[in-house]
Amino acid sequence: MTLTPAQKRVHDFLQTYLAIHGHAPSYEEIRKHLGFRSLNAVYKHVKQLEQRGYVRSLGKNRKRALELVELRSGGASIPFLGVVAAGTPIEAVEVPETVDVPESLLAGGEHFALRVRGDSMIEEGIREGDILIVKKQPTAENGQTVVALVGGEATVKRFFLQGPAVELRPANSAMASLVVPADKVEIVGVVVGLVRHYRHRLGL
Repeated sequence: MTLTPAQKRVHDFLQTYLAIHGHAPSYEEIRKHLGFRSLNAVYKHVKQLEQRGYVRSLGKNRKRALELVELRSGGASIPFLGVVAAGTPIEAVEVPETVDVPESLLAGGEHFALRVRGDSMIEEGIREGDILIVKKQPTAENGQTVVALVGGEATVKRFFLQGPAVELRPANSAMASLVVPADKVEIVGVVVGLVRHYRHRLGL
């Protein structure tokens, strides 16, 4: 059943938020992120998604009691290019494989997948063994989580341009940022989602 543009925006946000955080957003988080004027609009769209079989409510009076229903269609295959470090840079080795992901995670353009090794991004919900969905592009905005090449080796970090230098910042308070000259950093792509092994919980 086709979703309206507003319903699709809510569904896509739920899917991405669940993948990153492991639980559903609150209605207020949905309202603020998508720019709805009232919570009633959020309730309406979530209820319509539930009626159409896209989400399932786990109980009344629970703000985060939503889960996505696994759909049989709408999947896409993207290349799996190997392993990327979430700790220190390592080489991402290309292997001839593909990964099936929900089409709602693919916002146009070319995408690929990498498996995470390390724990420098755990405070952003990115864990060892997760598969990152990456939109291939050569630029990024400050604060975005990127896959970057430094000296020919790949790493996943948050990106901050600081004049002539780039800070690649981990999401782990126990680790220090990597600061390198901007001309020594190549942005491979921006992380747009992830897939975790407990797919039945996420609707992935």
